[in-house]
Amino acid sequence: MAMQRQLLSLAVMAAMLIDLSMAATYTVGGTTGWDTSSDPQTWASSKTFLVGDTLSFQYSPMHNVIEVPKSDYDACQTSNLIQVYNDGSTTIPLTSPGKRYFICGTAGHCQSGMKLEITTLATASSPPEAAPPTSAPKSSSPSSSPRSSSTRSPPLSSDSPLANSPSSSLSPIAPSTESHGPAPPPSAATVNYEGSFRAGLVGFGALVMLLAF
Repeated sequence: MAMQRQLLSLAVMAAMLIDLSMAATYTVGGTTGWDTSSDPQTWASSKTFLVGDTLSFQYSPMHNVIEVPKSDYDACQTSNLIQVYNDGSTTIPLTSPGKRYFICGTAGHCQSGMKLEITTLATASSPPEAAPPTSAPKSSSPSSSPRSSSTRSPPLSSDSPLANSPSSSLSPIAPSTESHGPAPPPSAATVNYEGSFRAGLVGFGALVMLLAF
């Protein structure tokens, strides 16, 4: 997995280096530069702009570069300007695909054709997206072990040799349900003997007490 990530990172870096090496810098208007005589829109119609390319505006102090939305571009006005450049040498990188609009803010210059519409296309070799690491499938443990259900043997037919064996004709021995009653009471002779014995002990004790006094 670590080796795959390293290879993927190297592929992304290689793609970025290729894009950088293929990126181009375009001087707007060609050798004439950003000027009313250069017809920037005709110059741009023969160019293909890609993400990573750069626009270079070269102009005199009487001009400037203003980025505006499409509505201001069409009307040659600066009511909703996006960015203003007036340093005489402006470099604007094209970082995302789409349309961008530039005009010169000097009065009358936009109406004279000093305006530029750029369509930036995505690069042909975009870096591949990193795929999320795949995890090994988890082995599902059985939720419960199947219980073995007890099955009854089918009844033996009368034709089976086991049905006529002596052991098959024996009935199961039922447990004895005879209950034993309480023990019989002691006989009258036993009761009389115990009473006489106790009476004798009482009399012997009384005699010993009398002799002691």
